[in-house]
Amino acid sequence: MAFPEPKLKKPELPKKLLGTLECKQGAVRAVRFNVDGNYCLTCGSDKSLKLWNPLKGTLLKTYSGHGYEVLDAAGSFDNSQLCSCGADKTVVLWDVATGQVIRKFRGHAGKVNCVQFNEEATVILSGAIDSSVRCWDCRSRRPDPIQILDEAKDGISSLKVSDHEILTGSVDGRVRRYDLRAGELYSDYIGSPITCVCFSKDGQCTLAASLDSTLRLLDKDTGELLGEYTGHKNVTYKMDCCMSERDTHVGSCSEDGKVYFWDLVEGSLALSLPVSKTAVQSLSFHPTESCLLTAAVGRVQFWREESYVAEEGEPA
Repeated sequence: MAFPEPKLKKPELPKKLLGTLECKQGAVRAVRFNVDGNYCLTCGSDKSLKLWNPLKGTLLKTYSGHGYEVLDAAGSFDNSQLCSCGADKTVVLWDVATGQVIRKFRGHAGKVNCVQFNEEATVILSGAIDSSVRCWDCRSRRPDPIQILDEAKDGISSLKVSDHEILTGSVDGRVRRYDLRAGELYSDYIGSPITCVCFSKDGQCTLAASLDSTLRLLDKDTGELLGEYTGHKNVTYKMDCCMSERDTHVGSCSEDGKVYFWDLVEGSLALSLPVSKTAVQSLSFHPTESCLLTAAVGRVQFWREESYVAEEGEPA
């Protein structure tokens, strides 16, 4: 007997505040979920990187080793390592369990804005204000990068990696996609300085946020503009954008202290979430659930959908 397919619940956006992390690390420059969404990383202006369980609100470890503020971080697929980058021009590879620095990569000529592991966590990619993306081999002792991508004409603000491609956003107003299988570079001109780029979960589209207070959804293969999303304010700071866990909505930080979500297909505003009195610096959307982290004024807030009920043993 064939059972009917379970009905997918209508997508809900996270608007219920479940908890607040007082990070005590100066301004939180970035907040990032780990690969499975059970933990998160916060990057502080006090040079520290912290690992948290956001659901329980517990600090698990503090990583100290940067010489200036930390600007971005990422976890490896198996949660055994972290990479981070900062205004001290370095990229750091950490051992999660011991908190020790495994490697420090130097070579960028200015502050490093963004960092990512490749899928196997054998290579770290970093993008910096010096207009370059550098690829570092985690397993070699060589001090120099294995490759430098220097096509950008201005600083690299954002960087994402899929299994076979690298997506970058630059202050020169271009979104660049390096297809490593085909050996091709695709470039789309947006015009306004780009602050954040990301892939859709299905890998068909790219989303770019820029300093003209607009998010743009592009067809990854053709570069066709599929949607524009406006209503938030982003004219000065580097702000994160994201897609919801099922690609139904696009979201963005805003300088007016809110987080905005739009319906991906219709382009209509679906939610403006009041987070802070000042600009929301960073956000991270959970990989599989309707769950959001926002960073503003030195604290991180943890949001879930209205219908969410905490399981036994979890704090509500």
